[in-house]
Amino acid sequence: MESILRKLKVEVNENLYLKDPFSSELGVAIVQVGSKLLLELGVENFTFKKLAQEIGGTEPAIYRYFENKHKFLLYLTGWHWAWMEHNLAFRTANLTDPKERLGIAIRLLVEGPIITHNDYLNPIEIKNIVVNESLKGYLTKSVDLEHESGIFSQLYAFGDRIAQMIREINPSYKYPKTLVSTVLEASLLQSYNSKHLPGMTESSLDKEGRFEFFHHLVSKTIIHE
Repeated sequence: MESILRKLKVEVNENLYLKDPFSSELGVAIVQVGSKLLLELGVENFTFKKLAQEIGGTEPAIYRYFENKHKFLLYLTGWHWAWMEHNLAFRTANLTDPKERLGIAIRLLVEGPIITHNDYLNPIEIKNIVVNESLKGYLTKSVDLEHESGIFSQLYAFGDRIAQMIREINPSYKYPKTLVSTVLEASLLQSYNSKHLPGMTESSLDKEGRFEFFHHLVSKTIIHE
C-alpha cells in the first residue's frame, strides 16, 4: 500500500488550475520548481516571473496553468490535505479502536505526513509551505466564492474524517468539526511559532510535546464536555 501511495497522483479540485499541471513536462516543472521557490521566498516575494526564470520558460506559459500565485498556493495547500487524508486512511485502515485512530490523526497534524515520498511532489516541502503560508490563502475577500466553488474540498474531507472519529468516541459531543478545525489551525500556528516566534510557546514544545498537548486537549474536551 505504501508503494502505491508513493506513486499516487494526488487529485485536487479542478477549479484550482486552468490546465492540469501534471499533464505535461512544463506543468510538472511549474509545480515542482514553483513549490521550492515559494518555500524559499514566501508568497509575498514569489512571482511567476521569477518562476519562469527558474524553469527557463515564460510567464504567459505559467498563466496557462494557474490564474495567479494565490491559486497556485491554494493548489499546493489542497494537495497537502489530500495527501494527509491518504496517509490517515493508510495508517488507520486496519484499526477498529477510534481512540487509536484519533491519536494517529493528531500525530499527523503535529508531525506531518508519515509517508514522506511521492513521485510528483515532496510532501515535506509542501507541509512546510502549509505551515508558513497556508493561512494567507484563506484570509482573503475571495474566500466565500472559493468555498462555493469547492476549492477547500480536500481540507474539508480530511477534517470530516477526523470529526467522524470523535463522533465514534462520544456521539453526544456537539462540536466535532469545530474542535478539529481549531486543532488543525492551532497545530500549524504552533509549528510556525516554534521556529519563528519562540516567545509564543514553551521552548520544550517539540513535535512530541505538541502531540502530547493537542492529544490531551482533544481527549479531555471530548470526555469532559
